[in-house]
Amino acid sequence: MFQRPPRIAPSEITPPEVYFSRRTLLAAALAGTAAGWVRGAAGAQPAGAPLAYERNARYSVSEQPNTYDQITTYNNFYEFGTDKESPSSYAHKMRTRPWSLTVMGEAEVLGRFDLEDILKGQALQERVYRFRCVEAWSLVVPWIGFPLSELLARFKPTSKAKYVEFTTLYAPEQMPGQRADVLNWPYVEGLRIDEAMHPLTLMVVGLYGRVLPNQDGAPLRLIVPWKYGFKSIKSIVQIRFTERQPNTAWNIAAPNEYGFYANVNPAVDHPRWSQATERHIGAPFLAARRPTLPFNGYAAEVASLYQGMDLKRYF
Repeated sequence: MFQRPPRIAPSEITPPEVYFSRRTLLAAALAGTAAGWVRGAAGAQPAGAPLAYERNARYSVSEQPNTYDQITTYNNFYEFGTDKESPSSYAHKMRTRPWSLTVMGEAEVLGRFDLEDILKGQALQERVYRFRCVEAWSLVVPWIGFPLSELLARFKPTSKAKYVEFTTLYAPEQMPGQRADVLNWPYVEGLRIDEAMHPLTLMVVGLYGRVLPNQDGAPLRLIVPWKYGFKSIKSIVQIRFTERQPNTAWNIAAPNEYGFYANVNPAVDHPRWSQATERHIGAPFLAARRPTLPFNGYAAEVASLYQGMDLKRYF
């Protein structure tokens, strides 16, 4: 039986200042405690600015988080290049202020909304989540955000809204990877409406106590912790409620490799490698790979969403 992860002790979260080498950030970290951190909308703060948040122990795993350096230098963000180091090298070119979100489709409240208005008064929480990539590597990340359901509810989706489609910024002059014919740009992902409204699904604006770095998907990204990382779309500029299942970027590019659901399932291999085990980033090079957990360890919370479905067919 899957056991709900125990409460993670605050002492297990390595202080963010350990992983910030810039003199100004170190000075800010040493000048005060979390009680004195900058308050206000995350959208009004530059990447790296401190955030005010509450830790949500209910959904936090007990594993030690990866370091800030590991989380911000080993990324999949093809808009900046196909290797893991390209995002941290080139993402500084992306302008994240000002930022807006366009809402379309089957909902009562539609239009274009400034990020500051979306985040105004929003209570932020930290959740330490497992993060699993389809290439069979994993991280543990202290994300900061708010339940996606809280945002979607504000737009009042209608009964026709069966799915939620998300779109990434398209700006080739800022995102050099979009100049290459790797994917059908802009990047599009989607969730079933019940997946999107699940309390584990998080709209992320920060990590390690600070505003989200560009290479990790600033200023708005999704985290769906029981799915492979490519479902957790970055730098979101559009949400569309739809009656039909969206055509998503990786499913269009390689439908035999990347299904719409993308639930972590050790029994379903990628055509080019096994998903039965995973390599945890930061573990010793010769450390044994560890077994992949169904639904990335969140089966107790989410398995009921897929009751009666053939998860090998709907991968």
